[in-house]
Amino acid sequence: MNSLAAQLIEPLRKQTPNLLRWSGAIARNLRRFDVAVEGKSSGNANTDALTLADLTVQQLLVDGLRDLDPQFLECRIEAEEETGDLAAFAEESDCVISLDPIDGTRQFRDRTGDGYAVMLHLRDADDLHYSLVYLPEMGPEGTWVQAYGSAVKWGPDDLRRPGAEAVETLPVVDAAALSDSKQVYIIGFLDHCADKADLVTQAGLTGVAPDEMPGSIYPLLASGQFGGSLIHSPNVYDFPVSLQIARILGGEAVWVHNGEPVHFRETWMDERADMLRLPGIVACAVNRDTLNTLVELARDWNPVRYPD
Repeated sequence: MNSLAAQLIEPLRKQTPNLLRWSGAIARNLRRFDVAVEGKSSGNANTDALTLADLTVQQLLVDGLRDLDPQFLECRIEAEEETGDLAAFAEESDCVISLDPIDGTRQFRDRTGDGYAVMLHLRDADDLHYSLVYLPEMGPEGTWVQAYGSAVKWGPDDLRRPGAEAVETLPVVDAAALSDSKQVYIIGFLDHCADKADLVTQAGLTGVAPDEMPGSIYPLLASGQFGGSLIHSPNVYDFPVSLQIARILGGEAVWVHNGEPVHFRETWMDERADMLRLPGIVACAVNRDTLNTLVELARDWNPVRYPD
């Protein structure tokens, strides 16, 4: 771990829970209104969903990070939208703070479940160092997922306590006690997610397409209800959190074409969706046998996201 990342973990643990809790409250209130806007045209409904909540929550996250601790400004910032004082952050840095203001925007916009989240993470070119996810409507008062060092935590929020205190007192997940779930989230294959999920099921696992997901992948992965994910060209704003959870719990995320661990030294700009992505297909799993099954299955699948 580089020195900047090491010194940022503690202030991130102290400052970001309150920031995400406030952001989640804004999102929860905006969800009552028709806040959909145009802006993305990749042809995939999950990717193209965009709302005023995405733009508003990102403004709060970016400007909050700017004001909470000057050390945060030493990082580059990667944000899914364009709102907020992005220019305040470093243009060049080994460390990146990455934001997804509303993960699960389609579900948020359509009011079809409680699996949307506000999230951020800290990473460098090779690894993740801190992740925090807040799901404002999962449970009576919201739900947290946090990862840093060798700890993964998840559990309910307690609005009678400061956010950082509520997160700090959550129990650390015992990887040895988790069930070995065969459920695998299949995402990013455009109109073919259901077909790919069927192939994963035929390989001895249980493929779950986006329309069948019972909630957000992060608490599902941290709790052992899901064993991993298979993702085509994952974006850099939300997928890395799954990678960190899997690594801490004993697993890994790899490119299926060569089995090598995922890194962030190579990305590409998806102009249709206006987001940065990793190339190719990535398998992520807590159980190494599950990971190997996914790699063998998808090794020869088309690594190009768009057919044209």
